[in-house]
Amino acid sequence: MDKQNEMQKLKLNEISQGNKPSTNESGCIHYKRKAKFVSPCCGKIYVCRYCHDDLEDHTFNRKNVTQLICTECDTRQRVQMNCEKCGIKFGRYTCLICNLFDDDDKSQYHCDSCGICRVGGKERFFHCATCNMCLPIQLKLDGHRCVENVSRSNCAVCLEDIHTSRIPCHIPSCGHLLHRTCFEQLLCSGYYACPTCQQSMLDMKQLWQYLDNEVNITPMPKEYDNFFVDILCKDCHQESTLKFHVVGLKCQNRECGGYNTTRTQKRKSTKEPAAASTSSSSNDNDTKDDNNDGACSSNNNNNNTRNEA
Repeated sequence: MDKQNEMQKLKLNEISQGNKPSTNESGCIHYKRKAKFVSPCCGKIYVCRYCHDDLEDHTFNRKNVTQLICTECDTRQRVQMNCEKCGIKFGRYTCLICNLFDDDDKSQYHCDSCGICRVGGKERFFHCATCNMCLPIQLKLDGHRCVENVSRSNCAVCLEDIHTSRIPCHIPSCGHLLHRTCFEQLLCSGYYACPTCQQSMLDMKQLWQYLDNEVNITPMPKEYDNFFVDILCKDCHQESTLKFHVVGLKCQNRECGGYNTTRTQKRKSTKEPAAASTSSSSNDNDTKDDNNDGACSSNNNNNNTRNEA
């Protein structure tokens, strides 16, 4: 792996020095195009902003690019669709707003409201003015929970930017965005709650039924008969009072009945055992269940935003 990274750096260095890449057309692992950019920040030559950012200690804003170099005839010129000398088209898809050229067909389109190019086909997405991002057209029909300017925040798992990320995003029912890869890593680690609001990100009925059964077959000692606790459900936000149980604390809302709860304040009881002060609280949605391992491969394409081109 280290050797592969070293080879990539050598290739990028070759491009930055203005030499023709020794491999394919551009030598870029991110895009297939017939142009190199003159970096507006440092004046160095790179095929794309990602190649630049991998080697430099500052970031590349491709919208500020004013000059490029044709990879066929090495002519330095202003940013345009075709080379002014040999006439070659720099990319099958061209956006002169974003200064984006790409020979690979990714169904790219420019969204004026997002201010960037997206992939996936304009006919499959719509721009939500409240969320301020492009969403799958199915969510326009089924409805979705709007979170104002949600894509302008960072992913709560990796803390990387979401709006301009090339990684597709997942939209849980709570509306907070996560990178799709981060979402899948959470599920495979046994965490089913949104890192931002702690609401369940999946249909948890199967797990709640499993915990109901565990509660029924796990009787508590008699000294806990009068030990009650106050809880708050993180899914329906309803407060409840119930008998403490070591397996979990079930929301008393009949429409919910989940175990994604947390204790709020311990009530005074007629007989309060010492062990109660060190007993476990609710599952906080971190419960792992061998029967639910399949959750880590869950894939709902309707809940995936389209990443930047």
